[in-house]
Amino acid sequence: MNKIKTKLIIKIALFVGTAVSLFFVPWILVWAWVLPLPKTVQEQVDEAIGHGFDGMIVYVDEAGKDPAFYAGGWKNREEKIPANPHSLFKIGSIRKLYVAVAITKLVSANRLSLDKTLADYFPELVGRIENADRITLRLMVQHRSGIPNYTDYPDFWNDPENSRKDKLQFVLDLPANFEPDEDYEYSNTNYLLLSRLINKTVGYSYHQYIKEEILNRLELNNTYSSLSEVNIDDLMSGYYVGYDEDIKTNDYGMMIATAEDVGKFLRALVDESAFDEGEQEIYSSIYKYEHGGLIPGYQCLAKYHEDIDAVVVQFINTTNFDGYEWNLSEIVLNRIVEILRK
Repeated sequence: MNKIKTKLIIKIALFVGTAVSLFFVPWILVWAWVLPLPKTVQEQVDEAIGHGFDGMIVYVDEAGKDPAFYAGGWKNREEKIPANPHSLFKIGSIRKLYVAVAITKLVSANRLSLDKTLADYFPELVGRIENADRITLRLMVQHRSGIPNYTDYPDFWNDPENSRKDKLQFVLDLPANFEPDEDYEYSNTNYLLLSRLINKTVGYSYHQYIKEEILNRLELNNTYSSLSEVNIDDLMSGYYVGYDEDIKTNDYGMMIATAEDVGKFLRALVDESAFDEGEQEIYSSIYKYEHGGLIPGYQCLAKYHEDIDAVVVQFINTTNFDGYEWNLSEIVLNRIVEILRK
């Protein structure tokens, strides 16, 4: 048996060992994981497009090297416009990194306290959100509050009207998912409340605060707070499996940015240029240096890899919440990092 076959068998065995049953693992995931590693990032991007993604952008910032840009597939499938590594993209929950930095700055300035509670800042929510008097700001930042996630509301993403409603209404008067600080569960409601707290504290939109204190400081001129601020032709199209139309005009109120801007922001978190004195210590105690984002038509991953001192940002414009695309995108990113390590 040759070495390549032996390596494939070992990889498959390891993969199966981590799954409850191979029967429940889509074969495309197994195949994407065990394929021989390409020699270049561009080859891996092209391989990923072959797995069924419509379009993909990758930005790599390795210390001591010029940033590298990669793209494959389509920016616009219908018009056959190739993916452009400088296109704008809806970054979904990567926005939480910016909100966490904004909270950090306000804590450092003694305008907020990580140990004060939701009840302290929003007394009107006492009795409407369980444990409001025990949920601290720190626990909300860390997703340890137990507050239910508003995007878990049935068909939240399928009904466009939901994006125009007060999202907090979807969780008011619901029981907590767990006692404060007793567990971890990702909840968009935490950051909805944190964003509103920034508004309340500074007296204007948290988007404007982020622009003034973070984006302008770092010269991130290709990062925007909403769809209304951008030229729609500069935005990468978004596709949902089983739905033929481009859904890039659907407005979920998400931030929009280029992969380069996201990469520069993440690098600024690591090298402290995003912070004033003492702020990075606060940030490191409450949040992380990576994030993903997933909304209909758009999925993204942004991670800092300390062992190779590299920031990698990956954008993919194909999603299916009931499918395997998210897992596949993580496999692809991990393979890209392995290529960089070699």
